[in-house]
Amino acid sequence: MKAAFALCAVALLLTAQAQAEIRDPVRLDTGRIRGMDTAVDGIRVFKGIPFAAPPVGDLRWRAPQPAPSWSGVRDATKFGNICIQPPGRGRLNIAVLPDSPPMSEDCLYLNVWTPADSASDELPVMVYFFGGAFTEGAGSIPLYDGTALAEKGAIVVTMNYRLGAFGFFAHPALTADSDTNSSGNYGLADMLASLRWVQDNISALGGDPDNVTIFGQSAGAMAIGSLVASPMSKGLFNRAISQSGSWMGLGMSAGMRTLESAHEAGIRQATAAGASTAAALRALSADDVVRHLRSAGMMVDGWIIPEDPSDTFAAGRQNAVDVLVGANKEESFFPGGPGAEQFETQARAQYGDAAEDFLALYPHATDEEAAASSARTFSDGAFWLSRIYANYQREIGKNAWLYWFAQNPSGGNGPDFPATHAAELPYVFNNLGQLPLYPDGSSAYFAGKSAPDALVADQMASYWANFARTGNPNGPELPNWPAFSGMDRVDAAILDAEPMTESLPSIEIMKVFDRRYRNMRMAN
Repeated sequence: MKAAFALCAVALLLTAQAQAEIRDPVRLDTGRIRGMDTAVDGIRVFKGIPFAAPPVGDLRWRAPQPAPSWSGVRDATKFGNICIQPPGRGRLNIAVLPDSPPMSEDCLYLNVWTPADSASDELPVMVYFFGGAFTEGAGSIPLYDGTALAEKGAIVVTMNYRLGAFGFFAHPALTADSDTNSSGNYGLADMLASLRWVQDNISALGGDPDNVTIFGQSAGAMAIGSLVASPMSKGLFNRAISQSGSWMGLGMSAGMRTLESAHEAGIRQATAAGASTAAALRALSADDVVRHLRSAGMMVDGWIIPEDPSDTFAAGRQNAVDVLVGANKEESFFPGGPGAEQFETQARAQYGDAAEDFLALYPHATDEEAAASSARTFSDGAFWLSRIYANYQREIGKNAWLYWFAQNPSGGNGPDFPATHAAELPYVFNNLGQLPLYPDGSSAYFAGKSAPDALVADQMASYWANFARTGNPNGPELPNWPAFSGMDRVDAAILDAEPMTESLPSIEIMKVFDRRYRNMRMAN
């Protein structure tokens, strides 16, 4: 009898476990979907969900429109098309490998990894905006697989946004033909559309639409900085993580491109393509768009970005959201650098009355020293940018956390690779065995077997998920991460297996960058 009771209890337990996750079909506002289990028990994934209508034909170069509804149950076990992009300029683009989804203008799809037991769980939601210079990338890249991050208790969403000239092209004819008297920032509009989809649908997948964090790297981080400044994104997210980038780019900027400037470039390119009207532009083949038109990047469009975000942040008009921001120790991915004489000449032109202090902090007696200092300046500048970003949010009463990623990814039998631009991504997603975003000297195979790398990856995924949950990255069994406390100190977490072996950029360096920025702002 006892044995039978025990067997019955086990059967009931197994049944409860089988039911204790989001099951098919899931009803969205556009129809029902069927997902799939991942390799991790309790984590389900729903792929290729349309969050907007295909931006093709008359919808090319328009704000994203609502996705059409469907009947029956839609298969959500395969990724949707990726947006049109180049194969990689002199290197591999991991978004367009042989087994990647096909490229198409019809590419506005997102993917959801959920650890929820039921639709009532109200888990924190993390929406990822990928990097790639606004010209390449996709939410389907294996590096961005959300399974391991979802194991930390957050729902993970990845998405596609229009790239290159499809996502960031401005022309007076398109502006005149729009409902917003604007053109250009279509990729940002896609990001906003994905966030509106989250507001409308994530509850069905166990998420809390009132607890949404956006996170992104490089171009994705730049977009996030601009969305934090944008009135169009108010109420769509509570927290933001910018990895190596902000509205200024990767370093100090005198100002964002204007719509007028983008118009001028757009007219020249469209004229060369033989198109001068909105209808003629939309009639161009996709190949002709790629051949003749270029991305203008983010711009002050009077719509999503109504003014230069630097002005928005300086005036405290940005969205009141918590931020976690930072940079990598070896951000520079440009080989070589200026010689000693050129380094000093550039410094005097850029730093003005702060030039002597700058030159005293960066050795440049030889060409080798100058090249090394140039690379260090780039990384320190990216850290400074994250720091001022954090301070702007702190000044309006929000939580702000700053980091310095210094872990050197494993190089296998060779030397470890420096913590360069994008090196943190396998750690954030806890996907050490995947190909890195940019080919480098690290080894995904050996990093996946490295205990120090595994430690940092587990810590970083925990920090990111904790921040998404509460606005504070700290948690049990994690090294303490000090909150950013202001511009008189350098408060930051050093993300490294041995943080005591690393040091942050000094307060003296940060103050020199502060002076340069003040001078730049006053000149404008």
